[in-house]
Amino acid sequence: MPKLSVEEFNHIMQQELPWAIDQDMQLEDIGPGSALMRLPYQTRSVRPGGTISGPHMMMLADACMYAVVLSLIGQVKLAVTTNFNINFLRKPSECDLLAEGKIIKLGKRLAVMEVSVLTGDERELVAHATGTYSIPPIATSE
Repeated sequence: MPKLSVEEFNHIMQQELPWAIDQDMQLEDIGPGSALMRLPYQTRSVRPGGTISGPHMMMLADACMYAVVLSLIGQVKLAVTTNFNINFLRKPSECDLLAEGKIIKLGKRLAVMEVSVLTGDERELVAHATGTYSIPPIATSE
């Protein structure tokens, strides 16, 4: 069972991640250590050459990683990206993009994840990302 629901994460996006809401990004599914996000196709996401821009794919992958880590640690809003790497594999068609994220390793202070970015229509792999999130220490009262 994930430590937060799809609705709770979408609420966090609504309140704390205006850049994701501006792009109509939505979390569709969440499990313990996994997440599925959608970035709807918009003409403003297209770069010269007729492909969806790299920054849009990176934004989707990083938001998906955030959902993956919160699925395991709960609403720890100060979990932040410390490393991000992406390989663009092929030109995506003009369609929605999906990000399928999963945990690779969860430690006390770091979470390592991977995300496959797929076309929403044919589920063709267009990018692969890996990233590390820093998890803040649990505050203790003395």
